[in-house]
Amino acid sequence: MANLKEVRIRIASVNSTQQITKAMKLVSATKLRRAQNAIVQMRPYAQKLNGILANLADSIDVDSLKVYFNQRPVSNVLLVVITSDRGLCGSFNANVIKLANKLVKEDYAGKNVTILPVGKKAAEFFAKTNVGLINDFKDTFQQLNADNGFAIGEYVLNQFKAGKFDKVEVVYNQFKNAATQILVNEPFLPIVSAIGVQASKNDYIFEPSKEVILEELIPRILKTQIYKSLLDSFASEHGARMVAMDKATDNAGELIKALKLEYNRARQAAITTEISEIVGGAAALSGT
Repeated sequence: MANLKEVRIRIASVNSTQQITKAMKLVSATKLRRAQNAIVQMRPYAQKLNGILANLADSIDVDSLKVYFNQRPVSNVLLVVITSDRGLCGSFNANVIKLANKLVKEDYAGKNVTILPVGKKAAEFFAKTNVGLINDFKDTFQQLNADNGFAIGEYVLNQFKAGKFDKVEVVYNQFKNAATQILVNEPFLPIVSAIGVQASKNDYIFEPSKEVILEELIPRILKTQIYKSLLDSFASEHGARMVAMDKATDNAGELIKALKLEYNRARQAAITTEISEIVGGAAALSGT
């Protein structure tokens, strides 16, 4: 059994840790509220744009836009892997990295796979592998906004149009609620006829012209998808961290209870020993 001083030190240490986890839980809860509002407001807009794109996919006759829809033999694959910059959020990052690593080693084995990490955790992991890396956007979450999100989309679109990649997929955690994140492997390019929504066959009237509008609209829709994925991941990160810190706080409380019980037992044992020694000493003196 540990002595009283050691147990007191452990109790003080766990108390300090519990205060830290409580503070981190409150910070994540505050950030989650803002991030949740952002993704909830963004989704209807993104879904409507995706519906328009799905509706137009079968009727694109503009040569400059067909590149986004044409299926071609897959030799070069780009995976946009979205994680967080920091840990202490449970299995949030590990699940994304595990899925991306599976895609590299199994689904696209034998292909030339390149990783575009968004978030330092993915960049740090894949830097230790032999996979090609594009590290230009790993610090995006330090200042997450539409411009930075669209910059990633612009880069991916340009690389795909230039023929450097034949297929692009996005791996991230989709936000459902504070306690639940859905791991997603989302095809990005080339565009298929339906992107997660049921396309309705509407007859659009284009003004000034179909070519001019679609030249602007299709890239914007694709960039919006990337930005929505970033917002989803950002909200998921803070939800996962809030839950992880809540559980850590509860576990610290249970550990403190166990340590206090151990401390009381050790203290009682010490008192009993002292009393026994006193009684033994008194009995020896009276015998003499």
